[in-house]
Amino acid sequence: MTGPESLCPKPLKIGDIELANRVFLAPMSGVTDAPFRRLAARLGAGLVVSEMTASDDLAQGRPMSRLRCEAAGVGPHVVQLAGCEARWMREGAVIAEAAGAEIIDINMGCPARHVTGGQSGSALMRDLDHAQSLIEVTIAAVKVPVTLKMRLGWDDRSRNAPELARRAQAAGVQMISVHGRTRAQFYKGEADWAAVRAVGEAVSIPLVVNGDITSYETAVAALECRAPTRS
Repeated sequence: MTGPESLCPKPLKIGDIELANRVFLAPMSGVTDAPFRRLAARLGAGLVVSEMTASDDLAQGRPMSRLRCEAAGVGPHVVQLAGCEARWMREGAVIAEAAGAEIIDINMGCPARHVTGGQSGSALMRDLDHAQSLIEVTIAAVKVPVTLKMRLGWDDRSRNAPELARRAQAAGVQMISVHGRTRAQFYKGEADWAAVRAVGEAVSIPLVVNGDITSYETAVAALECRAPTRS
């Protein structure tokens, strides 16, 4: 569904968890801490997600990572994990679930150099076999639903988001979010919402469009996969 009616409150399920509406707060390191998530929830967000947490730091008990795992006291508690090693993703997911996470979100979209330099975040889109193995081990480690955040690909020569989405769905991922840029773009240019729609056409699970959605008007434009009117 496109247009204004698709922004109205309506249920969406992730596994057995029913959300109030389909307007979500995108996770962002250094921004979406617990107070910010509580504020977004009070303003009506149907889902809020923790700051990205490195799975190895979480498994090794680093205080900041444990803090990022704590619930904000609003809606379903979603913890986003990043990592490139199966043992850390497994252990991080188990710890997050034990801390009360009702959904685990895997980050394969972060473009930051300190993340991709460690072969995490969007760097995983350069090796879909490895990305798939991390998805599978995370899903096997927990009983709660697992979702996935990605970009369109590493660069314009490798826009492989539809393929990763198909693999993720087959592995058991229950929702996918796509930022409408490649890693090479970082946050430059404009998000390609039409390319996100192509990812949605590759899968049957819920798909979330992300990137440059800063108002009601841009949200409608994103859902219709057209360029918004910009002042």
